[in-house]
Amino acid sequence: MKILVTGGLGFIGSHTVVELQNEGFEVIVVDNLSNTTLEVLDRIQNITGKVPAFEKLDLREKDKVQDFFKRHPDISGVIHFAASKAVGESVENPLLYYENNINSLVYILQELQQKPEANFIFSSSCTVYGQAEKMPITEDASIQTAMSPYGNTKQIGEEIITDTAKVTSINAILLRYFNPIGAHPSAEIGELPIGVPQNLVPFITQTGFGLRQELSVYGDDYPTPDGTAVRDYIHVVDLAKAHVIALQRLLNKKNTAKVETFNLGTGTGSSVLEVIHTFEKVSGKKLPYKIVARREGDITSAYANTDKANTVLGWKAQSTLEEAMASAWKWEQKIRS
Repeated sequence: MKILVTGGLGFIGSHTVVELQNEGFEVIVVDNLSNTTLEVLDRIQNITGKVPAFEKLDLREKDKVQDFFKRHPDISGVIHFAASKAVGESVENPLLYYENNINSLVYILQELQQKPEANFIFSSSCTVYGQAEKMPITEDASIQTAMSPYGNTKQIGEEIITDTAKVTSINAILLRYFNPIGAHPSAEIGELPIGVPQNLVPFITQTGFGLRQELSVYGDDYPTPDGTAVRDYIHVVDLAKAHVIALQRLLNKKNTAKVETFNLGTGTGSSVLEVIHTFEKVSGKKLPYKIVARREGDITSAYANTDKANTVLGWKAQSTLEEAMASAWKWEQKIRS
């Protein structure tokens, strides 16, 4: 079966391509290379022994999307990662996020709705919950007003998919990630942001390696045990495996609704300082950091209730925070050597 993975050379996308190929799927990757490099294709081959098909394509170009689906009528499923994903950047440049995250989704769905049946996995986010009223967060938690344009694009994206699925042959699963971290155990692929990292863990590992002078911790006055923000950090390989399971659920027609939603996390919240101290433990390095003002768009706390994914999908996160941080550090060391 041929599966399209958009943004398939990015952090989560590349790990998912590996897991798909390990399960015997034929993968075609589309990516505009805005936040990754072609070298990832070779790295995927080093792990799986197979290079996925690849096309450089900007999904904001509607005619190119139409042409792609004309040339690939035999796609059985789509896993849609391609999107801009930094909360801070989205606050500074909202139109970039609305164009990239919404238009590309609409153009793909317009092609899929013409098929007799279509299976769609959407890379969503726990940001759709905003600052949830209680922890851990279940899938039934109310969708709060988005705290950032990025979060809003995920909310709007989910609404677009839900509305479209009602009146078309599309079946979809919305996967709401918490905070993906870590790297493949081979250290062949991992998180490699272009420019200054917007996420905590690559900034930690780059600081640990000496590429950054120090880490900024945004706020120590949150109502949490140590005053720093709390998140649910999930190993990217665990996350990737969940996508394969969700896709198989649709392909095997096991879904019980046109659109299903699942939280993907560990169920445990860790503070920024806990993540820093875990890195120090696994790396043996002291990390220089300073406390700075809170960052606009950030929430106090978010961690998942994973019961639904555990029972319905039969999926559960396996790796600990220590294992995830150790893999991220191994990856950082490998790419800098």
